[in-house]
Amino acid sequence: MARNTSGYNGLFIPGPTNVPDKVRQALNVPMQDMRASDFGELTFPLFAGVKKVLRTQTAEVFLFPASGTGGWEATVANLFSPGDRVLMSSFGQFSMLWVDMCERFGLEVEHCAVEWGLGVPHDEYRRILEADKAHTIKGVFACHNETATGVTSDIAAIRAILDDLGHPALLCVDGVSSLGSLEFRMDDWGVDVIVGGSQKGFMLPAGLTIMGVSQKAMERRVTATMPRTFFSFDDMLKHNATGHFPYTPPTQLFHGLQASLKMMFEEGLDNIVARHNRLATAVRAGVHAWGLELCAKDPATYSDTVSAIVVPEHMDSGAVLKAAYERYNLSLGAGLSKVAGKVFRIGHLGNLNEIMVLQALAGSEMAMRDSGINIELGSGVAAAQACFIQSADEQQISRAA
Repeated sequence: MARNTSGYNGLFIPGPTNVPDKVRQALNVPMQDMRASDFGELTFPLFAGVKKVLRTQTAEVFLFPASGTGGWEATVANLFSPGDRVLMSSFGQFSMLWVDMCERFGLEVEHCAVEWGLGVPHDEYRRILEADKAHTIKGVFACHNETATGVTSDIAAIRAILDDLGHPALLCVDGVSSLGSLEFRMDDWGVDVIVGGSQKGFMLPAGLTIMGVSQKAMERRVTATMPRTFFSFDDMLKHNATGHFPYTPPTQLFHGLQASLKMMFEEGLDNIVARHNRLATAVRAGVHAWGLELCAKDPATYSDTVSAIVVPEHMDSGAVLKAAYERYNLSLGAGLSKVAGKVFRIGHLGNLNEIMVLQALAGSEMAMRDSGINIELGSGVAAAQACFIQSADEQQISRAA
């Protein structure tokens, strides 16, 4: 039977996410002169809008034409020198890749390898930092939301450790799958570098690294000696001062970002966080109704942007992905690296509502049954429906109060 290509493919990977119609329409504009004197009328509001999303008053905002990986590289190249000691942890594919990058750049990585399904090891971070009396550790790195395992770590707790010990290391955070979806407060949490990407909570196509860099971190760049060209903060600052860029910028993505920021502020940042929690809670209720478990070990660290669902032993999650896509036009996230074949992922972030979540759960149920996983059809959907009805009732009561 030929694959049915009518309608829309159900996209529930944890990024790229669904691009809203308003954003897609905003992207469809003629090319313009990026050297024109009025180009800043487009770009200056973007810098201000991103600062608002990051919840910062003082950080510098950078928009690089790259994926989130480019932001990782910009962090290392601008703020560190070969041989610098940094503290990092890996507990999933993306935190692991950042460790790999730092090692390739010649940093001395104090690496805390953690079981996949857990998050940043705060106690181990404290032990290592407390022992670092000479403050040889120049940076502490953390993945806010590990997309491969569906784990969200407490960034404010890391800052509390640094402050309690009086340690001057920079706090550098990967927020690629958290920014614009989960609670994030750059200034309140004392984050020195935050790295985001356009293709997740910002609801854009991939192609923009979105960064915030504290003034403390900006001072560090003066003494850092790592080579940098494309990702140079100095080059960006010089040109951004007039609203321009040191090379050809992705103008259409800027127009899309303008539209996505407008949508985000109309909904309200707190409401966005609450919506993601509401949708994620329903997904987790569905998973538990299936009798399955999440890869994330601790309910306190469950991610509100992606759920990694463990398939029964001796089952292949790849078969679920294949059935979902080929039979039901549903795209789910694959298990990566250590959890390849063991989990499939439902991305529930960005431009998403309750009915769309039910679509993901219903399609997942059919794909699992087709793959030999014995779950009761409709059980996860019903559990999620109950969550949504309850939350709708609570919202109605709150509005009437």
